[in-house]
Amino acid sequence: MSGDAVVQTDVIVLGAGIVGVCVALHLQQRGRSVILVDRKAPGEETSYGNAGLIERSSVVPYGAPRDLATLLHYGMNRSAEVRFDWTYLPRIAPWLWRFWRESAPKRLTRAASDMWPLIRICVEEHEALAHDAGVSADLHRTGWIEAFRTEASLDRARTSLKGLAPYGLQYEILDAAALQKREPHVSSDLIGGVHWLDPATVRDPGSLVKSYAALFLERGGRFHQADASQLKEEANAWSLGGATGNLRSREVVIALGPWSDQLALKLGYTFPFAVKRGYHVHFSAKRDAILNHPIFDADGGYMLAPMRQGIRLATGIEFAPRDSRPNFTQLDMVEPIARRTFPLDQRVESVPWMGSRPCLADMRPVIGRGPKHKGLWFAFGHNHHGLTLGPVTGRLLAELMTQQAPFTDPTPYGISRFS
Repeated sequence: MSGDAVVQTDVIVLGAGIVGVCVALHLQQRGRSVILVDRKAPGEETSYGNAGLIERSSVVPYGAPRDLATLLHYGMNRSAEVRFDWTYLPRIAPWLWRFWRESAPKRLTRAASDMWPLIRICVEEHEALAHDAGVSADLHRTGWIEAFRTEASLDRARTSLKGLAPYGLQYEILDAAALQKREPHVSSDLIGGVHWLDPATVRDPGSLVKSYAALFLERGGRFHQADASQLKEEANAWSLGGATGNLRSREVVIALGPWSDQLALKLGYTFPFAVKRGYHVHFSAKRDAILNHPIFDADGGYMLAPMRQGIRLATGIEFAPRDSRPNFTQLDMVEPIARRTFPLDQRVESVPWMGSRPCLADMRPVIGRGPKHKGLWFAFGHNHHGLTLGPVTGRLLAELMTQQAPFTDPTPYGISRFS
């Protein structure tokens, strides 16, 4: 393709992470011609770096703590779960205030109710795409384990389960013996836990996204490497240039994950948007030890997950500028604890991975139309559930864009809620 060639398509989807790839697939299934655009190959940013959970059990969003002691503990960077870059605090303070307000009990209950239609079918939507892509075996229906170090923590978990009764989630409460039976190589420091049975897990999230992207290409879709910030509005159309040619379409979808707010702002849209950064590093295991499930050490503030690359040690969240230098403090804090919990050996990579989660203060994504422009659509802000909600987001947005009856009311995810 020559540099000045113009390729016409129905839709340009900006962003080749799990959300963008799934939007492209669902539009393609409904007869639209689609070109997927990213600076990198599919599945190489936020979609790559997570615990591999398709999280049907996390019905209640991850809200801000309400008690002063926990807030101070986090604020003073004494926890591996949350870390603040203090130089970033003035910029993020308005977002944190809104996030804290939205985490009040009644508001959090409403957020859970709004998110449930998406969460409820997340595994089924993944299974449909995985079947078509020929990678059904990559979805493991064995769930994950939330483990505890004290009886007090386990008792609090038991109490919190009562609030989830309306959702009919499947789980098993494990004592020490049951936990050891499921995970014989895990330390007895973990005295019990909750085995969440509804979620699926994957052992290479980036590879799963690439498999979905390969399905899109096999069905006639195209991938275009370009900088999404060069998007331009024309008369009843959108255009984007790149090294391999120029694109033109009637509609465009912004699904850029943690970079979505920049292009949205350029187009005149503002959101209560922030990023939560996270880190992971892989280890080999000593003495042929095996980890059968992802395990979240609730008292330690980290997760161990079996991956193709090794045992993935993943941290909590860091509030810091998206593009600032990595700070591996949280990994350094939890690695000694993780080593006492499971027989980790050597690090597989010399440098840990860092990525960013796109987060909106009300803990709901934006899925819907950009009302100031013709043919502009949004699909971003999935907080901790990008991998989980990629396929169901693709379905809902494609139904809206093709004037089909949406499977659920899209109002809770519309931009109008920020007006």
